[in-house]
Amino acid sequence: MNVRELKSYLDAKAAYYDHPDFIANDPVCIPHRFSKLQDIEIAGLFAAVLAWGNRTTIISKCTELLALMDNAPYDYLLHHKPQERLQLMQFCHRTFNGLDLLYFVEFLQHYYTNVTSLEFAFSGHITPEDETVEKALIGFRRIFFALEHPERTGKHISTPEKNSACKRLNMYLRWMVRQDKNGVDFGLWKHIKPSQLVCPVDVHVARVATRLGLISEAKATWKTALELTARLRAMDPEDPAKYDFALFGLGVIEKYV
Repeated sequence: MNVRELKSYLDAKAAYYDHPDFIANDPVCIPHRFSKLQDIEIAGLFAAVLAWGNRTTIISKCTELLALMDNAPYDYLLHHKPQERLQLMQFCHRTFNGLDLLYFVEFLQHYYTNVTSLEFAFSGHITPEDETVEKALIGFRRIFFALEHPERTGKHISTPEKNSACKRLNMYLRWMVRQDKNGVDFGLWKHIKPSQLVCPVDVHVARVATRLGLISEAKATWKTALELTARLRAMDPEDPAKYDFALFGLGVIEKYV
């Protein structure tokens, strides 16, 4: 395909998957259960961080986690008693365990006691002139681990500084930032521009993007994520992350190889 044909193809695929029907079977359904800003932010963060493997399992584990917070995460964080945290130790999803969850809760409680929205933990490190959210991701991780924390928990928040593709955090930012007339993404955060978003890259997206000639090698790294996003931005300068729907749908749902 030439450039024009490829853009037309990906525009069509993005439009097909960026649809309300997409929500029910995707981790984005977890924050969609809530209406309060802070509940959406917290549920979305956990859904993104736990987005490993089968989507059905991810949704099930997120449902289990939120039940431990009485399905009111913001209220739980602000008002729960320290002894109530003991029940959180039973939670486990892959390598994310109760010890990690305890630190996430500790950080979020500390943060929301002082700041109204998690947006500023990202947007405070970025300016409108920054091409991408790279500084926002680096800054968020530094804030997140500013408190004393278990060393093992560090692996659950990635950073471009280690050449991680930061797939889960980029997905989370897409949910929170991207203006979506179809209602899949929330568009609640206004201090980061949709044009600054970086396309989430995992092995599936990298494989499809390589096959389509969008990236030079199928590696899920920060370098690859920037390379892919630059190609997508050339197709839609204002909304490059919309093509995440196309690449994800092709890779995971259609098994495009």
